[in-house]
Amino acid sequence: MKLNVVNVKGEDTGRKVTFSDEIFGIDPNSHSVYLDVKQYLANQRQGTAKTKERNEIAGSTRKIKKQKGTGTARAGSLKSPLFKGGGTIFGPKPRDFHFKLNKKVKKLARKSVIAQKIKEKQVKILEDFQLESPKTKEFVEILNNLAIGIDKALFILGDQNSNVYLSSRNIPNAKVITADEINTYDLIHADYLVFFESSVEILANRLN
Repeated sequence: MKLNVVNVKGEDTGRKVTFSDEIFGIDPNSHSVYLDVKQYLANQRQGTAKTKERNEIAGSTRKIKKQKGTGTARAGSLKSPLFKGGGTIFGPKPRDFHFKLNKKVKKLARKSVIAQKIKEKQVKILEDFQLESPKTKEFVEILNNLAIGIDKALFILGDQNSNVYLSSRNIPNAKVITADEINTYDLIHADYLVFFESSVEILANRLN
C-alpha cells in the first residue's frame, strides 16, 4: 500500500511512500497489543510502596494488661495490628513489577496498531524538514496545516531532531519520538501517527 507524502503546509508533494503489506497489512492481533501495553505500564511502576509490620514498629514490647480477668480480649503488645499505631497486616512490600515479553510479540503488537491506524486513515507521511530554531508557534502551524487540530498526534522521526522536539515540548496533544523509540503504548494512544518520510524505512527494518 502507498501513502502520499505531504509537506509542512499540508500540500501533496507528488511522492508516495510504500508500506509493505507483509509488515503493515496484517490482521491486527489485539492480544499482543494488550500484553505489550501491560508490560510497558508495569515497567513504569517504581514498586517502592512499603508499610511496617508489627516487628518493625518502634516501641515497648511489654504486655499491656494481664492475660485474664479484664473482661476483654487478651492483648500482648501495642504493636499489634488491632491497635492504633500498630503494624499493618499483609501490607505492601518493595517489589519488581517487570516481566519478560518475547520480541516477536512486541513486534506483532506494533505492527498491529500501525496496520489498524492505516485502515482507519489515521496515518500521515510528512516530508523531512528542519527548523532553524525551536519555535512552538511554527509547530502549531504545522499541526493546523495537517488538519490535526486538537487531536493527539505522535510524530515519528527518522533521526534525532532537537529543534523539532523542543518546538513540540509545550504542546500537550503532540509528542515527538524517533523510530528507534517507538512503543505500542504511544502508538495506541495517538489519534494520528505522523511519520517523517525517512522514518518509514527504518521502522520497516526494525519490525521485519
